[in-house]
Amino acid sequence: MPDGEIHAFLTTCQPYDALPPDVLEAAAAQANIVDVQASETLLAIGETPTGLWLVRRGAVELRDQDGHSIAHRGPGDRVGDRPLLRGAPSRAEVAAEADSRLIFIPEGVVRGLMADHPAFARYLVSGRRDLTDVARAGSGGPDLTTLSIADLMTSDPQLLPPETPVSQIARVMRDRNHSCVLLGEGTALAGILTAGDLAARVLAEGLSGDTAAASVMTANPRALPPTALGVDALNMMAEKHIGHLPVVEGERLVGIVTQTDLVRREAMSAARLVGDIARQGDAEGMRPFVEEIPPLLAQLVAQSARPDVITRMITDVADAVTRRLLVLAEETIGPAPIPWLWLACGSQGRQEQTGTSDQDNCLILSDDYDETAHGAYFKDFAEFVCDGLDAVGYVYCPGEMMASNPRWRQPVRVWRDYFRGWVAKPDPMAQMLASVMFDLRPIGGDETLFAGLQAETLEAASKNTIFVAHMTSNSLKHTVPLGLFRGFALIRSGEHRNTLDLKMNGVVPVVDLGRLYALAAKIEAPQTRARLIAARDRGAASSSGIADLLDAYDMIAETRLRHQAAQVRRGEKPDNFMDPSTLSELERNHLKDAFGVIRTMQSAAQSGRGGGLM
Repeated sequence: MPDGEIHAFLTTCQPYDALPPDVLEAAAAQANIVDVQASETLLAIGETPTGLWLVRRGAVELRDQDGHSIAHRGPGDRVGDRPLLRGAPSRAEVAAEADSRLIFIPEGVVRGLMADHPAFARYLVSGRRDLTDVARAGSGGPDLTTLSIADLMTSDPQLLPPETPVSQIARVMRDRNHSCVLLGEGTALAGILTAGDLAARVLAEGLSGDTAAASVMTANPRALPPTALGVDALNMMAEKHIGHLPVVEGERLVGIVTQTDLVRREAMSAARLVGDIARQGDAEGMRPFVEEIPPLLAQLVAQSARPDVITRMITDVADAVTRRLLVLAEETIGPAPIPWLWLACGSQGRQEQTGTSDQDNCLILSDDYDETAHGAYFKDFAEFVCDGLDAVGYVYCPGEMMASNPRWRQPVRVWRDYFRGWVAKPDPMAQMLASVMFDLRPIGGDETLFAGLQAETLEAASKNTIFVAHMTSNSLKHTVPLGLFRGFALIRSGEHRNTLDLKMNGVVPVVDLGRLYALAAKIEAPQTRARLIAARDRGAASSSGIADLLDAYDMIAETRLRHQAAQVRRGEKPDNFMDPSTLSELERNHLKDAFGVIRTMQSAAQSGRGGGLM
């Protein structure tokens, strides 16, 4: 392989992309390509590496002395850096999971770069995780799942005018040791130009140094608000294959965050799956990454991540699969003839998926929809995505609440009629459908098709006292498993005899209450926790009651996830049915207290004492 391809790859990898062009070129000239076959060992336990590897294609696995998997590394990830930087034998075996191509960078090159370029050294060192890092992550200290981008970004970055010559841009990058420059006027962002862009769009094309940055920059780059989480930035970078994200507040640029800014903690595992999924060309290629969800769940539970963080990260993977299938659908069938919006409902819509989930989705079409002209296209489109989701592991919804069902693939005008009908005539079927549809969350397409419809429906539903009363009654159908004298009411027969259903009799009652509060206070957020907090802030329920309910919800959700993690570690398929005898007496008492809180809040909602529900 020519050195030029090694050089091109290094320009896409941090921290190499921040090196001066001549230094990067020299490093690329001393690197080598290593091709390995599946199961081939790269580094044995006790062996001291003579350099580090960058995964160019494929995947490698780190295993402990018992052969158990410790971690996985995919395209763009480093391998062998920890023992190399320690100057000590490897504590893990490194082996290829599939036929893979790696770039090997000798130790002398790595140490030379670290000595001459402090930013390069800081990146490599900050990327290492030792026992202190793990302890900090497990203790609930700040990490990418809790830190906002405002805490991670470089604030108030300088904007250069878009007409700035690229030669000046290159000098600014060199002098400031930056890997990118932001372009715009005042505080309004117009574009971004990275070191990789200079190499690919200017040098490779033989353009003059007088070329204006505006002609080669990435205009209107992807950006996030400062309130987003570090994990949001990490997932977007992985999925879109970018290393720099401007941070904007409204129309004003307030900062920039790069991969170098993001410490690689437990969130990186989910980000890696998202990035790997975004590179796949079909559903079959995505399935292995979806199969990593149960081990990811077990890993996050072991690190004491919050339940809402775990379910959010697991849902991020489902979102990535769905978005990739939507792209592949248009590539396969052709561009859509009219605007469309794909939405998730159920647990994916609420971003509350765990280790076991089916698919629930729908498709909203523009009112330009004509069945004769467009029906066949969107039938094929929906079936492509739903079949793909089933193929990777998100099985078909038993109730056929999927976009492949013509009923849930309709133009805005029909959806508006659906919602109006459910609100006007809240029979049992309407209650069930409304419950699911209140959890809708856009995944891909034109979001304007839903924004007005959602607000309009919430407004109408919240004013209809009969509908609210029916929704209140419906929300009380799922009871907590408490019997006489606060004993557990276990399932009495069948496959799950003598167990608790932590989903239907634990989590779902709180989800139902959250949906009820959202209706009463016209809360658009689909997540249960966000709904409870907003209900407290808007007076839809008492502050003390919501505080207790949040604690109860977290307690039950954590118990459910720990149960699933234990099943994963035993090699079992995770489910929601837990034998309470597996808990300590203290844990059983806490769980009973949590169920008692839910029962109290259900009674308050039924009697109208929930703070204005009826």
